[in-house]
Amino acid sequence: MSRAWGRGPFLRQEFPAQRSPVSQVEWPQERHITAGFMVRRVLAAGLLFSLLLGSSVLLVYIFRSCGPRPCRTPECHDLQARYLASGNTSVAPCTDFFSFACGDAQGTKSSFQALAEENKRRLRKILEKPGSRHLGTGEDKAFQFYSSCVDTGAIEAEGAAPLRQVIEELGGWRISGNWTSLDFNRTLSLLMSQYGYFPFFRAYLRPHPTLPHTPVIQEMAPAIDWLSCLQATFTPMSLRPSQLLVVHDLEYLKNMSQLVEEQLLKYRDFLQSHMILGLVGTLSPALDSKFQEARRSLIQKLRELTQRPPMPTSPRWMKCVEETGTFFEPTLAALFIHEVFSPKTQSAAMELFTAIKDTLITRLRRVPWMDEKTRKEAQDRVTQLQVKMGGPEWALKPSLAREEYNDIQLGPSYLQSFLSCVRSLRARIVQNFLQSFPQHRWQVSTWGVSAYYSISDHVVVFPAGLLQPPFFHPGYPRAVNFGAAGSIMAHELLHIFSQLLLPGGCPACDTHARQGALLCLKRHYQSIPLPSGLSFNGSWTLLENAADIGGLAIALQAYSRRLLGYYGETILPNLDLSPLQLFFRSYAQVMCREPSTWEPQDPHSPPMLRVHGPLSNTQAFARHFHCPRGALMNPSKRCQLW
Repeated sequence: MSRAWGRGPFLRQEFPAQRSPVSQVEWPQERHITAGFMVRRVLAAGLLFSLLLGSSVLLVYIFRSCGPRPCRTPECHDLQARYLASGNTSVAPCTDFFSFACGDAQGTKSSFQALAEENKRRLRKILEKPGSRHLGTGEDKAFQFYSSCVDTGAIEAEGAAPLRQVIEELGGWRISGNWTSLDFNRTLSLLMSQYGYFPFFRAYLRPHPTLPHTPVIQEMAPAIDWLSCLQATFTPMSLRPSQLLVVHDLEYLKNMSQLVEEQLLKYRDFLQSHMILGLVGTLSPALDSKFQEARRSLIQKLRELTQRPPMPTSPRWMKCVEETGTFFEPTLAALFIHEVFSPKTQSAAMELFTAIKDTLITRLRRVPWMDEKTRKEAQDRVTQLQVKMGGPEWALKPSLAREEYNDIQLGPSYLQSFLSCVRSLRARIVQNFLQSFPQHRWQVSTWGVSAYYSISDHVVVFPAGLLQPPFFHPGYPRAVNFGAAGSIMAHELLHIFSQLLLPGGCPACDTHARQGALLCLKRHYQSIPLPSGLSFNGSWTLLENAADIGGLAIALQAYSRRLLGYYGETILPNLDLSPLQLFFRSYAQVMCREPSTWEPQDPHSPPMLRVHGPLSNTQAFARHFHCPRGALMNPSKRCQLW
């Protein structure tokens, strides 16, 4: 009985009526044991309750800590302020997400243009940092050139004297005093080789094309002494009379040559005047304010005649940053990388790219119109792709950049410094072209904001200038980096396969399925309303539309996979956006741009379509923003191309 009783209050309560005073007297020790047991049970119950209460608090704390936390870093604070200033939360996101994210966009610069200007401010900060130059080096020359460019007092004091010296070297100008009528082709050769000015046509060096054009322009446009002009321009390259040239517009060159021949017979002095006047316009940024204002007024009048909007004016420092960047790119590239693209930033950007690339490879398995052979080839091309991120290899070696520019002579005037830099740059371009260059030649500056895919080298390039706030930062919420920079990366990767979308580009593919997807895409974009007076050619923008829609889908899938594998996601405070909503908002922020600045020859769609087209084609967007069926951003039909 003691064993049974000792099992607890359950047996004691099961037979309360059967107990008797006799039994209670017979086992007094058992009563003592039972009372002690009860005390222990009460204490144990209290302890268990405390543990359960503490555990529940701990569980609540754990669950709360697993949710998205607000990002409190300075970078996130700046981004939050930018988003709050640009958006219009009074607009329903399901009705007009472009206005929700970008506001009315009136007077709003392109997000890429705004980032480009911000990068110029970063370069300005570098160039104006006291004590940062290394005296006696090429780096020092870059700083000196910038300082002389922004020294408007000295430029104003020089007046027209530096320009008069240039004109005299060219034989004078009838309206400026002394005049010597020189040989037309000699003057043209001097303008091209010594002053970097091309009054009638442009000539530049590029790698040899696969299928070169072979017209003999000496015969079809004989007014120009092509061999002597091009030889002087591209010295020390050796040219031959039989040199093959790629001609972009032969009809123009033929008509230009005929017009020049007629003018040489009747008005030789007029041609000389025309060439020198054009040179003055080109050199006007290096002259005093009178020349600059005259040039600006002429340009504005010409734009009025062609009914184009006025050209925006830039502050002097910005123009000087641009000129310094053009002439001293190796030096500024190294300084820019060192200042704003740390190894940590590069590592985070490469991690993002890898996630995007891996998602594309996975997604290619489910492209409905691809046959198995094309699918395998497509996956192999992505696997074999090279990526260049940040800057060229030489940009990571500042010592090399400091040893350049020995041929640049600065002074005595800013104009003379400018012309010396022009000649040095052209000589470097020719010299670099003549050297063997096994690595990819970058087509953008390190601080540029344009990513691109090179077909010939099978390389995709993302310059450091693009991977900057507000598009990317290691301290941003992942939703921002995937939505902004990630979608850009995916967009460029899809250009690898643009050829497959063209007629005849994929003979073995399911043509019916592919054309059906492309037709769906065209109709989808045509169904989205645009501001009055704005229209676009869906066929002209088709490839970019496909890259926009596919890029967003790939970036979203990559981000969703990250959410499953990582904890600690953050959001921007005071925006009231979940991580997925922040992803879509960050994508749209990249596309913000005033609609009126879009031009019909742009291969991309108008900015409103670049937002509404891909987002309304994404079912997850409608789900996370709770868009009702049939709303603009939740259509009844969607397209699957990639």
